[in-house]
Amino acid sequence: MSETYPVGTQNKVKQLREKAVYDIAAVHAVLDAAPFASVAFIQDGAPVVVPMIFGRENETIYLHGARKARVIRMLEQTAMACLNVTIVDGIVFARSAFNSSMNYRSATVFGKPRLIDERADKLHAMRIISEHTMPGRWDELREPLEREVKMTGVIALDIETASAKIATGMPEDEDADYEIPIWAGVLPLQSTLTTLQTDDRVLAGVEASAVVRSLQNKVI
Repeated sequence: MSETYPVGTQNKVKQLREKAVYDIAAVHAVLDAAPFASVAFIQDGAPVVVPMIFGRENETIYLHGARKARVIRMLEQTAMACLNVTIVDGIVFARSAFNSSMNYRSATVFGKPRLIDERADKLHAMRIISEHTMPGRWDELREPLEREVKMTGVIALDIETASAKIATGMPEDEDADYEIPIWAGVLPLQSTLTTLQTDDRVLAGVEASAVVRSLQNKVI
């Protein structure tokens, strides 16, 4: 199996090509680090972008929504969808506005969506989506009710091609600008899960599990 996605007209990075990454493992790493994805498709000749929670298994991304939601119905009917995740890692302060930017990790995926409607397959996909957001939690919970399974819409997006862009490091200024007496550098940015807040209807004596507690203060 190839270790990189083939580069074609869809996934070829045209701006800042030096930041392009086509390595499969690197693209997977960006996808797995993102808490949600933005999914784009065409509806009635116009573009639509919808944020969705998701999970990845090998070269398939599972997208979650209500079974009757517009996005599930539209994705079921579309021939091609585009999915993007972006994680901002810092603001880059250069010596000019033009060269100021951000450090980030971004992945863009193209593929044909398909509806997952068979019960066992849907439960499998639901578990993958849950584990992406709350690793280890699925096994602690009750089994999904039949009506919950029916009300849930799951779209599988098989990755046909993909690319990533990764920007790191300090600003790259014009040679003459390094003589300007102005501070330049990077202000890192992190998304962090904080401290658990207990539902006031939790039964007396029930504490958060080790699985849940382990997520506190985790950097996303």
